[in-house]
Amino acid sequence: MIQRFGVSIDDALLKKFDNYIERKGYITRSEAIRDLIREALINESLEMENPDVFGTITVIYDHEVRGITERITHLQHSFVKEIRAAIHVHVDEKNCLEVVIVHGKAKIIKEIADRLMSMRGVKNVKFQVTKVEP
Repeated sequence: MIQRFGVSIDDALLKKFDNYIERKGYITRSEAIRDLIREALINESLEMENPDVFGTITVIYDHEVRGITERITHLQHSFVKEIRAAIHVHVDEKNCLEVVIVHGKAKIIKEIADRLMSMRGVKNVKFQVTKVEP
């Protein structure tokens, strides 16, 4: 069942939202609003409920930093239940990119990302998760 409801919004904010909709390729405002509501509810549940999640952890690191590759591999082996796959890319002579595909409890997945982020030699970590809604 689909419900309709009205939203009051000032002109400046609506213009920014319409520009956002156009940049993202939405056909209607309703589609964009539904996606934003879903994302907000998922983010809230990640913080409050510790649900099972799927996601990726993308890491850029300097492979010349002593022991970094071994530390990353060791961490991944410590979470073998949660890590489904890892993809390794040589960015240039010095830097590597690793995309780790994860599944498990949100708090454990966040711990993996935090531990990667804190490693000496890691330049950037992007952590993206979502849960499957029934």
